[in-house]
Order: sequence, then C-alpha cells, then structure tokens
Amino acid sequence: MKTATIPSLRVAPELREAAENVLREGETLSGFVEAALRAQIGQRQMQDEFIARGLASRDLARKTDRYLPATVVLDDLAAQLKQAKKRKP
Repeated sequence: MKTATIPSLRVAPELREAAENVLREGETLSGFVEAALRAQIGQRQMQDEFIARGLASRDLARKTDRYLPATVVLDDLAAQLKQAKKRKP
C-alpha cells in the first residue's frame, strides 16, 4: 500500500514545544501527530454514529408516536451508572 502525506502544519513555537515535551521514549513528533489524528478521526466517527442513532430513534418515535417519559430514561441511566461504578475497582 502506498502512503500519503498530510499537509504540513504551522503552529506556534509554544505548541510544538508542548508536544515535544509529552513525547514518550522512542516516540517521534510525526508518530504523535499521526496517533492524535487517528484518535480524532475515531472520535468523530463515534460522534457521527451516535447522532445518527439518536436521529433514527427520534424519527421512529415520531412515526410510531411512542415516547418514553423523561423520568424512565433518567432512571435507566442512573441504574447504568450505578452498575458501572460497581464494576470499577
């Protein structure tokens, strides 16, 4: 597979220095930037999927005229949070 390049990026010297100061042993600035780019792409993809699921849920509720009261949703979320906290050591 051929590789491609990302356009060069001009940043303030302070930002470059901050990035260099957090590099792990053996890590390059290029590797750090690539990892950050991958992480941001993944975050945006998850966000887009979340929004799409929410919009689909909204559309289904409108179509079927079936809605859940906010108290039911909030109680369910509180129960999920309680379970998650129990799993944490």
